[in-house]
Amino acid sequence: MAKTALITGASSGLGAEYARQLAAKGADLVLVARDRQALERLATGLRSTYGVEVEVVVADLLKPRHREKVEARVADEAQPIEILVNNAGFGLPLAFEANDIEDEVRHLHLHVEVPMRLTHAALGGMLARGHGRIVNVASVAAFIPRSTYGACKGWLVSFSRWANGRYAPRGVTVTAVCPGYTHTNFHERLGLAPGEEGVSDLMWLDARDVVAESLRDVARGRAVSIPSRRYKILVGLARFAPPSLAARIGERGR
Repeated sequence: MAKTALITGASSGLGAEYARQLAAKGADLVLVARDRQALERLATGLRSTYGVEVEVVVADLLKPRHREKVEARVADEAQPIEILVNNAGFGLPLAFEANDIEDEVRHLHLHVEVPMRLTHAALGGMLARGHGRIVNVASVAAFIPRSTYGACKGWLVSFSRWANGRYAPRGVTVTAVCPGYTHTNFHERLGLAPGEEGVSDLMWLDARDVVAESLRDVARGRAVSIPSRRYKILVGLARFAPPSLAARIGERGR
């Protein structure tokens, strides 16, 4: 699928799983995250298990100089990136009115501005070469009202749909991956212990399955990937739900 893949938010969760599965396919990797120790541990394991080259880039993407360093790496034609995975993100409580507005602004920057900038950095080289894959990790929250998280992911889905239609004829596909609740440490970073998320066990997905299904959709050039049949059905039903009901559904879980 790819010669070299750059993955943001690669130190854990879906980012680390993308790294493992892409390495298993023979891709060299550029891993980006804030946690150097976690990145180095992951990189050491991937080199040993799969025999691939792994570059570690320690960066806080909310800091302009750090983000610019990653943009430059994405755009570096001497070391071309064949697949970009925009995965970095974090969650906030749903009570927008009670959240610190500066936290909300940082949330907006990381989920919208950063993937937009990195996509822009990647496109020049990819279009010149006539091939490339861009993966934007969104969420089923894009289709179900869920505070500013759903709004940010909705932007990412809309942008990916447009970009895929625009650039796929020139060999560069853009796919928004929209998982539902997935077993990672995302909810732990919100301060929630296992079982405290308020979500039925039936709605949880395994990160390995989410990444494997999404990579199949990426390989097919699909603009949107919704891993698992149950979430495909839920998203389909959400289209017909009255706004008040959709909002109540979006309030489930934490």
